[in-house]
Amino acid sequence: MITALDVSKVLISLQNPDDSDLSNLKLQKLIWYCLGFYGALTDKRLFDDEVKAWEHGPVFPNIYHEFKRYRHNPVEVIIEPNLEVKFDSEQLEVIKEVSEVFGKYSAWKLRNMTHEEAPWVEHETKAETIPFDEIVSYFKTRLN
Repeated sequence: MITALDVSKVLISLQNPDDSDLSNLKLQKLIWYCLGFYGALTDKRLFDDEVKAWEHGPVFPNIYHEFKRYRHNPVEVIIEPNLEVKFDSEQLEVIKEVSEVFGKYSAWKLRNMTHEEAPWVEHETKAETIPFDEIVSYFKTRLN
C-alpha cells in the first residue's frame, strides 16, 4: 500500500522547480484533496495514514513532522526513480488532477478552503482524527 509520504513525493515531483511554493502547509492540503477525491471516486483509501483536525486545517501528523524543518519554505526531497510504479493509473490520475486544479492556489488559500469543509469543521475544536467515512461522504458532495 502507498503512504501519504509517497503521495507527497509525487506531488513534489509534479511541481515546476522554478516556481515552487510547495510548503508543508500547502502539501498537507493537497494530500487532503487527494485522499478525499480518491475516496469519493472509489470508496477506497488512497493510503492509511491518519489525518487530524488541527488549527490550520486537516493535517497528516507524520508528513508534518517529516517536513516541519522547512517551515514556510518549499519542501525539498529526493524523489526515488520509478516512484510512480507504486501507484495504479487511477491513483496517479487523481493525484495529477489535484495537483493541476488545486496546486495553483497558495497555501493560505487552501487552508481557508479546508476551514469551510465539514470534516474539518466538525472535528477542529478537539483536534481529533477525521474519520474516513466522513471524508468520503463530504467529497462525494463535491463531485456532483
